[in-house]
Amino acid sequence: MKYLNGQSLVGVNPDPHRYDGALLPFIAGDMARLLPELLAHRRPLKAITMAHARLSDGQQLYAVNDLFVGPKTHTSARYEITLEKVTETQSSSGIIVATGLGSTAWMRSIFTGAAMLMHEAASGQPEVPFSAVPWDAPYLRFAVREPFPSIATQTTLVSGKTDRRSPLIIRSLMPENGVIFSDGIEADFVEFTSGIAASISVADKVGQLVY
Repeated sequence: MKYLNGQSLVGVNPDPHRYDGALLPFIAGDMARLLPELLAHRRPLKAITMAHARLSDGQQLYAVNDLFVGPKTHTSARYEITLEKVTETQSSSGIIVATGLGSTAWMRSIFTGAAMLMHEAASGQPEVPFSAVPWDAPYLRFAVREPFPSIATQTTLVSGKTDRRSPLIIRSLMPENGVIFSDGIEADFVEFTSGIAASISVADKVGQLVY
């Protein structure tokens, strides 16, 4: 979907017994009926908000589910993060910026882990329920993974929302191995090393999923 520009996308579930198929509402046997209806514009379409990262060196990357900002390997990411008027230097294992579609994927695992840790630390206090974001929401959610507080790094700006009016600005402080990749595909990345700044927000283009 992120490689398209306005074209509608049909999701086909190759194995309904194995995959939940939230994005794959059809099976191969539906195609003979579906394609004529689609060509005749008789199928509903669901708008999908996408994320967009624009780097100061001209690189850019789209995501349907989420963007990861951080180190290429299992080391600490160092960067400066800004949202509206708040700026701080951080050290973490990276940042996830998720669309509504991606809010139930990687982002959900982050919130689930944090909620369970707090539940244990608070001696059985009620768990905070996770709430997904609508697929067409005009904003993105972000979360910092494992933020580390130190004399030189802060942990105040670790989650929130970003939209076109208030993009999330991240400036790399990593001399090497800094990357931004999309939708969990590590091979689909752009370099993000010291001095490069990334502006992340809602993409101008909108995905169209056939239903």
